[in-house]
Amino acid sequence: METVVTAISEQSSSNLAGFVGFYKRILRLPEHIPFSLVQLAARVAVAHVFWQSAQSKLASWPVTLQLFADEYNLPFIDPSIAAPLATAAELTGSALIFLGLLSRLAALMLLGVVSVIQIFVYPENWAEHLLWASLLLLVLTRGAGVFSLDRIAEWTFSASRK
Repeated sequence: METVVTAISEQSSSNLAGFVGFYKRILRLPEHIPFSLVQLAARVAVAHVFWQSAQSKLASWPVTLQLFADEYNLPFIDPSIAAPLATAAELTGSALIFLGLLSRLAALMLLGVVSVIQIFVYPENWAEHLLWASLLLLVLTRGAGVFSLDRIAEWTFSASRK
């Protein structure tokens, strides 16, 4: 009887070790995703958010002006200046981020937009703003990645210096 218990115990520990090894291999799979794909996904996602926002402002400009005047209540800036400024920042920033052109500068600009929205407009939507800011901080701190015009410009300028 003791031999049977020992055999079952050894088989169980062998199965457990096999399962743990398999589980560890599964957990390491995401490490093989190229970071440049993560950067591209972050850029496309955050660019989409701001592009859609700018498009909705442009689609109903009188409503946009009304929102800036009545709901957003931005201090220190007239709504007739704030609305076109915000729209231009969203259009320009989202296009640059999407293309990966001047992406760190564009990310910084859009982080400014996110900060204004968070502080003055919709502070209760902090979780959504934190998500946008996280994607923008990734671009700001790590750049646009391999799939970007920034990288092409970097290769072009470094090749011309040689």
